[in-house]
Amino acid sequence: MIVCRGNTGGAPRAMRSCALLVAAIVSFALAPASAQQPPPKKEEFQTAAPFAILIEAESGAVLFEKSADQPMFPSSMAKLMTAEVVFQAIKQKRLTLEDEVTISENAWRKGGAPSGGSTMYAQLNSRVKVHDLIRSMVIQSGNDACIALAEAMSGNEPTFATAMNKRAQEIGLTKSNFANSTGLPDPAMKVTARDLSRLARHLIREYPEFYPLYSEREFTWNKIKQQNRNPLLALGIGADGLKTGYTSDAGYGLVGSAVQNGLRLIVVVNGLKTAKDRSDEARKILEFGFRGFESRELFRVADTVGEVKVYGGTQGSVNVVATSVVKLLLQRGANEKVSAKIVYSGPVKAPVEKGQRIGVVKVWRGDHLSLEVPLEAGESVPAGTLVQRALDAASEFAIGLFRAGVKRI
Repeated sequence: MIVCRGNTGGAPRAMRSCALLVAAIVSFALAPASAQQPPPKKEEFQTAAPFAILIEAESGAVLFEKSADQPMFPSSMAKLMTAEVVFQAIKQKRLTLEDEVTISENAWRKGGAPSGGSTMYAQLNSRVKVHDLIRSMVIQSGNDACIALAEAMSGNEPTFATAMNKRAQEIGLTKSNFANSTGLPDPAMKVTARDLSRLARHLIREYPEFYPLYSEREFTWNKIKQQNRNPLLALGIGADGLKTGYTSDAGYGLVGSAVQNGLRLIVVVNGLKTAKDRSDEARKILEFGFRGFESRELFRVADTVGEVKVYGGTQGSVNVVATSVVKLLLQRGANEKVSAKIVYSGPVKAPVEKGQRIGVVKVWRGDHLSLEVPLEAGESVPAGTLVQRALDAASEFAIGLFRAGVKRI
């Protein structure tokens, strides 16, 4: 069990963190008890992609990253965010698959046949059902389809981009900014590889009814058949999504996902020089993940992970438990250092209800934050007596005086 005592520095409601040296976890999770000598250090994995990340889809654990938080141009990978906004609108019944959308002159000129870019080849002023526009956006990367959907939902692309950014913040894409529905070049359009991996994971988890579209190999519209642009689908590696992208500024990029033996991985690469490089590097990173890692269970659901300080209760601390299985993919044969922290805002004020959300446990592989899992109270803690609350208040006041003194120094 991890015991988190808190930190006497900072304001009473300041963020507390409990550093954990996970020797116990390491002993059962990393190596058999009979191991006498640490295995030789393996060569660090390398990729030619300037930007890359590999995550495990179930937990979000990061297996590999390279410049994953550096801003980059997303090109057509931005259409994943367009898809999220559209899928959410359908889920909330603000839009239906049978609604018909008129292909405006703006959508036709900027994203249709006259544009010279990826297009559905929808005819000017024609009416197209939402489900066909979605299939074009997903399979053909149709710019005209994206613009038509944006105009149908928000009236124009700038207003739709505002909705994209609002939704991006809601789902945790904190370092990205979307300027249009297509990913066409715009100086204000920036994302990170980490945010794209989070977006892909979100789409897979939240929209299982739409995700199979990403594995469809072709789509025909206006008697023009077009193939899915994702090269991973034809490689026999279990790939079933998601999106490629290319502009001269961004280079060649891809957000991909594949499943092998029940394990789903998500890869993002960007900034590559050729389409072949994009395919080769994405495949190499996925194979590194599937072949080079094995799963270790750290905590089961409802296992006590540690305890956090309680203020004004019948007891001074409360056990916190994991809300889901805490598993970590660890590199085979590597002597990886694993560490963790319970992070919470506290002390937690009583009364505390069993199941109340209290902070997270963060797990690192080496220097990289690999996993973050929510924690909740494993038991209830009623409010204490007047005397107990007064003692806690006096304690917090004394700590506050000490903190004030530290700040003056």
